[in-house]
Amino acid sequence: MRNISIICVGRLKEPFLRDACAEYAKRLSGFCKLTVTEVLEERLPDNPSPAQIKAAILAEGRRILTKIDGKPTCIALCIEGSAMSSDEFAHYLEDISVRGRPDVALLIGGSWGLSHEVKAAVDLRLSLSKMTFPHQLTRVILLEQLYRAYQIISGGRYHK
Repeated sequence: MRNISIICVGRLKEPFLRDACAEYAKRLSGFCKLTVTEVLEERLPDNPSPAQIKAAILAEGRRILTKIDGKPTCIALCIEGSAMSSDEFAHYLEDISVRGRPDVALLIGGSWGLSHEVKAAVDLRLSLSKMTFPHQLTRVILLEQLYRAYQIISGGRYHK
């Protein structure tokens, strides 16, 4: 069974987001072994300086990189990444599995994004949309798209 790791900055604060993530994690359990790892989010003042933001992004990025186990295909979610349709994402996941890299680590940064070090270390930079989403909501969207991808791959009826 394929191992899917989501490594993300910060904890989910809202119950409705936790519930949505739990629902998609349950649905995904028939397709993969899902692990969600949360790393500490840096606390910043209300009006942080560019230097404070940069330091926070670097610290969070280092924490993310230490949580990548083994040699998975690493995908960073970032706005400047490549956009894919749900079908394209499903076929990408299927293709890397066929090529012998079934394990995947998906990386979600904090509210200020991902460090250059994280982006340089990944196999793919993926954008979920040209729109900007809160990083906590991104986790729900990503889990739904993973579930949709597995439904596409398996020929399920979820994706219409």
